[in-house]
Amino acid sequence: MKDLRLWGLKKSPWVYHVAAASCNNCDIEILELLTPRYDVERFGVVLVGSPRHADALLVTGVINRKSLPRVLEVYEQTPKPCLVIAIGTCACNCHIFRNSYNAVGPYDKHIPVHAYIPGCPPKPEAMIMGVVKALSKL
Repeated sequence: MKDLRLWGLKKSPWVYHVAAASCNNCDIEILELLTPRYDVERFGVVLVGSPRHADALLVTGVINRKSLPRVLEVYEQTPKPCLVIAIGTCACNCHIFRNSYNAVGPYDKHIPVHAYIPGCPPKPEAMIMGVVKALSKL
């Protein structure tokens, strides 16, 4: 049963977008990624409205003290195994908010992250490559 679940995850990953405390540039690029121009549905990538239906989490922005409990709750609601893909420099290493009193660290300090896609904001082509690399690790 586990192999069948991994096979389905590789062939058609459904993603849920988690915007912690982002400036929305990465969020706009994720929306661009989902338009017919890039057509990620040809890879089976579908944006879902609930983490309970998702196979992968696309996380953007810096985790701060207020958003940390929400991010952890969303991660716990996602069925396992799930991928966590950090999109943007803020999600990868906190970027300019690194020394902020309110930032509680990068995502990999709190949840396992399977792929990092740096950039401010990263291009949709880089996001496609990052998702494919994360799926190949399974």
